Amino acid sequence: MAQYQRIFAALDGASTQKAVAQRAVALAVDNGAQLLFGHVIDSVPNEANGADYDALCTEGLARIEEELADELREARSSASIPSVNVQVRAGRVAETLAEQLVEPFSPDLIVCGERGLSNIKYVFVGSVSTYLIRNMRCDVLVVKQG
Repeated sequence: MAQYQRIFAALDGASTQKAVAQRAVALAVDNGAQLLFGHVIDSVPNEANGADYDALCTEGLARIEEELADELREARSSASIPSVNVQVRAGRVAETLAEQLVEPFSPDLIVCGERGLSNIKYVFVGSVSTYLIRNMRCDVLVVKQG
């Protein structure tokens, strides 16, 4: 079985976010892999109101650091994980995730959560996990809702 060197954890603020972080940390420890947590603040709802995206990203980063404090502390204190970073960007979620976070990091594994959208909502907004599975050229692990 291939050993993972670079693991990307896609955080979406949904109910699976903590499980995604925990799974990513465990895999990074087991593989001695670099770990990057990434989150995208959807710009679509804010495009018309002149939002301050830098401020939104700073707030988003602070929120992730607080919500995932235990998981991040575990990852950062592990001698097995060479690097742990958290990055937050604003933009159209799937494209920004791929172009600004995933592709520059070049992971060999992406860990993401399922959103559990209803069928009708899925038709209109799509699914980031489906986008990642279909478009990224590495393994993608989808953490299911408990």
